[in-house]
Amino acid sequence: MNLRDLQYIIALSEHGHFGKAAAACNVSQPTLSGQIAKLEEELGIAVFHRVGRSVRPTEAGEEILAHARRAVSASQDIVDIARANRDPLSGRLRLGVIPTLGPYLMPYVLPAAAEKLPNAPLVIVEDLTGNLVPLVAQGKLDAAIIATPPEPAELTSMELFDEPFWVATPANHPLLALKTIKASDIDPKSLLLLADGHCLRDQVVDLCRQQEASVAGHADIRATSLETLLHLTGAGFGVTLVPQMAIESGRASGVQMSIRPLAGDDATRRIRLIYRRNSPRLKALVELARLIRAALPEPMRKLQK
Repeated sequence: MNLRDLQYIIALSEHGHFGKAAAACNVSQPTLSGQIAKLEEELGIAVFHRVGRSVRPTEAGEEILAHARRAVSASQDIVDIARANRDPLSGRLRLGVIPTLGPYLMPYVLPAAAEKLPNAPLVIVEDLTGNLVPLVAQGKLDAAIIATPPEPAELTSMELFDEPFWVATPANHPLLALKTIKASDIDPKSLLLLADGHCLRDQVVDLCRQQEASVAGHADIRATSLETLLHLTGAGFGVTLVPQMAIESGRASGVQMSIRPLAGDDATRRIRLIYRRNSPRLKALVELARLIRAALPEPMRKLQK
């Protein structure tokens, strides 16, 4: 057994197809198939069920794959540790970021990173929190910027900043008559939300203290982007909550709507940089966190509580 064989079974598990797994590993399909068969023979058990063209891990294979991922990740850590000790700020940084933050934060971060970390270019992966967290835990990403605390025990985080929520309403909406707008002032039947899987959706529902069934309004609209929500709001379909950086970006400037700050001590979301506790890139990540805070617009450079 060697690391190459472990990489093969991981690729087959991820792609579910021998041809695609072989292409991902840059080997021929017979080579990959033969090596996996030899590994199964060595172990004395089947790692995969093969039914026609369908390939899926056996019950024992799932356990083996979990250990294989840790072994491959640990081997990469060895390479990264050696590189980090030669130059802690050298080598690409694989960074995940959630979609409700990436388009607005990265224009500030990328120029600053190019200046402050010239030998550690950022490789950006934009995805939902539920997909990014496992990638960080498995070592496929060095870190991720998310808006929720990390859950796996092997992960920790650096707090970056608190991002206030704003209320976006159609022009002349009754809420605009209020001196301040609180979450409790918003009619849940008028609230527009992102699709399932976005942590911002869950945060908005929790902030407005409404059950899932009571939030959707006269039309069950579940958008995949903040831009869609803003345009729907401008068209009069409802009200939505928007993080401040989306407002700072100016992307909403052409939409016919009104935007007001949301009042309340809990009307923010905390942005964190999550990473593995034993990350060999810690020094580079500390510097990355520092430059992210420094690159933000002045009103955003703080933790409110």
